[in-house]
Amino acid sequence: MIRAGLLWLSEQPRIFGFVRSNGLARRFASRFVAGETVADAVGASQRLNAAGVSASLDLLGEAVQSRAEARAARDTYLETLERIRAVGAEANVSLKLTQMGLDIDEALCLANVRAIIAKARSFESFVRIDMEQSTYVDRTLRLFTQAFHPEFGDAVGVVLQSYLRRTERDVEDMIALGARVRLCKGAYKEPADVAFPAKRDVDRSYVRCMDRLLEGGNYPGIATHDVKIIAHAKEFTRQKGIPPGRFEFQLLYGVRRDLQHRLRREGYNARVYVPFGDHWYPYLLRRLAERPANIAFLLGSMVKESLRRS
Repeated sequence: MIRAGLLWLSEQPRIFGFVRSNGLARRFASRFVAGETVADAVGASQRLNAAGVSASLDLLGEAVQSRAEARAARDTYLETLERIRAVGAEANVSLKLTQMGLDIDEALCLANVRAIIAKARSFESFVRIDMEQSTYVDRTLRLFTQAFHPEFGDAVGVVLQSYLRRTERDVEDMIALGARVRLCKGAYKEPADVAFPAKRDVDRSYVRCMDRLLEGGNYPGIATHDVKIIAHAKEFTRQKGIPPGRFEFQLLYGVRRDLQHRLRREGYNARVYVPFGDHWYPYLLRRLAERPANIAFLLGSMVKESLRRS
């Protein structure tokens, strides 16, 4: 019930202005968001690199309403790639198609994304196409398989979400294509006929998809903080003789830093997704919905701040 309420709130743009002006919310968001500028994000990636961890920079915001907003997002990504290269950071970028104008004009979206991937490829870098709500999956995979991957190959990859009932089929399609896949659980509110409502079923789907990607995929990104699933991945790859260099674990900025460092010490590749930008409100609500402990952390901070003021 709490999760459903938080996901609903994450989709209410009118609340964003109020929350963004709240100092406590901004401070809490800073735990999960690197900052609002490209410099903030690149600086965070450099700090991660110093600990042996790679980064993927993600400009927050989706479903833009105008061509100007879509082009501004494109330009921010181009600037981000330039700054990554200038400082020699071990980082790539991740983007959403609705942020590039998919809901406005598909041709506009294609042009914007192609410009970003072309820049990344010229720098020997990489672009990940994020997955959004289930209503965008068909369009996202169509553009990926028919336009981006044929043109740019391993310079571009895509995300699949294990909570969707269709994902096991999509995994097989991406393996056949030779595409690079990031596997996550999914963080949007979906109907039960589209997505598994029970966590145990989402987890079982994740493990089945993960095993297939580890065995037959092209450098998959295993995006989870679930220690049981991570332990399964370690044991599965050990049994199958799959070396750590053929995949990477991916984690979220500000979540389980101890796990990031432990994976690196054990010889596994680790990459942290580093979100930045001023559209952090929906992202913050989805992080709260994913993990109830985050709510307790926020409430505890509010109580402490109230006591200091009294």
